[in-house]
Amino acid sequence: MHNEYISLLDSLRQHFAATLYDPHRGLCCTGPRQRVSTPVEGLPWAYVPVEMLDNPAYATCRNNALAWKRLRCASDFEYWAANCVKIKPKRGFANVPFTLNIPQRHVLSIIERQRRAGEPLRLIILKSRQWGCSTLVQIYMAWIQTCLRKNWNSIICAHVKDTSATIRGMYTKLLANYPAEMWEGDEAPKFVPYEGSTNIRAIAGRDCFVAIGSSEKQDALRGTDVAMAHLSEIAFWPSSREHTPEAAVNSVCSGIARMPLTLVALESTANGVGNYFHSEWRRAVEGRSDKVPIFIPWFETGDNADGKIDVDAMVKSLTPYEQRLWNEGALLAQIAWYRAKAREYSSLQGLNAEYPSDDVEAFAATTRTVFSPEHVEALRGGCKAPTMGDVGAEGRFVPSSTGALAVWSLPQPGCRYVAAVDVGGRSAEADWSVIAVFRAGVGEMPEVVAQWRGHVDHDILVRKCAAVGRFYNTALLVIESNTFETAEYGGVENSNLFVLSRLAESYPAVYRRRSYDRAGIVKGSMIGFHTNRATKAILIDGLIEAVREGSYIEHSDEACNELLVYEQLPNGSFAARCGYHDDILMTRAMALHVISTDFRAFIVPRNIGKAR
Repeated sequence: MHNEYISLLDSLRQHFAATLYDPHRGLCCTGPRQRVSTPVEGLPWAYVPVEMLDNPAYATCRNNALAWKRLRCASDFEYWAANCVKIKPKRGFANVPFTLNIPQRHVLSIIERQRRAGEPLRLIILKSRQWGCSTLVQIYMAWIQTCLRKNWNSIICAHVKDTSATIRGMYTKLLANYPAEMWEGDEAPKFVPYEGSTNIRAIAGRDCFVAIGSSEKQDALRGTDVAMAHLSEIAFWPSSREHTPEAAVNSVCSGIARMPLTLVALESTANGVGNYFHSEWRRAVEGRSDKVPIFIPWFETGDNADGKIDVDAMVKSLTPYEQRLWNEGALLAQIAWYRAKAREYSSLQGLNAEYPSDDVEAFAATTRTVFSPEHVEALRGGCKAPTMGDVGAEGRFVPSSTGALAVWSLPQPGCRYVAAVDVGGRSAEADWSVIAVFRAGVGEMPEVVAQWRGHVDHDILVRKCAAVGRFYNTALLVIESNTFETAEYGGVENSNLFVLSRLAESYPAVYRRRSYDRAGIVKGSMIGFHTNRATKAILIDGLIEAVREGSYIEHSDEACNELLVYEQLPNGSFAARCGYHDDILMTRAMALHVISTDFRAFIVPRNIGKAR
């Protein structure tokens, strides 16, 4: 019975997806609608938006076809698009009426829900395959400017100016092909120059302009008087100390009022994690943003389906992952296509990156990722906002918004802690120095309780390590010693060893590793954890297991982001994806290795502190 149910429901899905949508009759269109008779020739009836019937002008245009069509265009975007907008399809050369596809209708339903509620229109859209996202956003903005509002300016901003110009080109085509009888402007529909600007075009007869810009020239975006902003491919906007995507977005959007029919749409394909777009997506998904997150899975496009399949055989052979795809709306014919497509890829992860079914797969944009995105997202379930501050001169935690110490849990009496330290550079361009504190009691799941991250001189760093370590009940300090053993300090070779030795003399719980002679006999110990090709492989193997099994508790979103961009290179070594960091990740690997393999992590120093 279960197989018969799937087969029947799959057939119904195909039928409804393929045959019922009709923007002229209003079938399967967005919003509450009511069936009415129409004065339009060839259209005896239609389901029109309720808001059209509530308009006082409706009573006077029931027998006037042109007035009726104009009124409907002002309340029914899908009808207006099909009657007034021409676009060039991806396949073909002739301009055709703009009839929305399934993903576009999905996005439109969310925009229209906000509009009908009188809310500002705010979206963040994660794209996968090309389904016309930019087309929908731009033409919806055109609908507002041509039918609903005068003096309602807009801007299009992409990572490069040429892309912005291409997007505005859709608008140029729209005005050039606009039906004359449907135009309600004071002049014929067209773009005209605007005060000599090369980046701004005015819409004749509507007192609106459409500006274009790029993230490459962020200063030019400031001070633009706009009510709507379409920000495209934000994940690819460059970031530097002088210019960041966040600053560019703020410069465009800060002046847009929170009022009905204002619009801010951020859209992009994924480009790794930890960047501005990924952070904004996470904020939206977690309900901490003003924007509604929208992701379109590969199977919602309606394409990518095998023509003939053995339905019974498909149903019986569905894997758990394929069953999940079907439960989320994929047709059996699409799943069959997906199976065939998978043969072109050496790994499922590569296929998922190109044809993602959810946002986790979309952001996993590399086939060399070490950590499974699914496992990382499960780990992210424990992430939460910390209290920021620092350990003061009296050894107590002082909350401060400018502090660099993130605290998720204060030290508890009798608890044992391990603090792993990854040593970075002094300058802002260098790798970060990170101190990660774990609660590491015997029989307890290790848990990240605090983290410090910054750029400081190495002597200041070791003092910071000691202060944080003492605060956490004289935690065992596990310091990555490579930098201290190889770098100069103050221009004097090996003087960094003095800094490390001074820490060991003043702090009672510093991790030491065994040292061996050439015969492999233990000859003593050395301060710190030395990372080389062999020990790094051990650390990463242990961290892979911990993330996969969920055997430690993570609270830092930044740590999860670093896990998602960590790669195994063709030569077998490990590294963060180009442009990203792995400093936080390495502190997790070191701490978990020591906690799981070294008994000294559980030795309680005599001078354990009290809870602060």
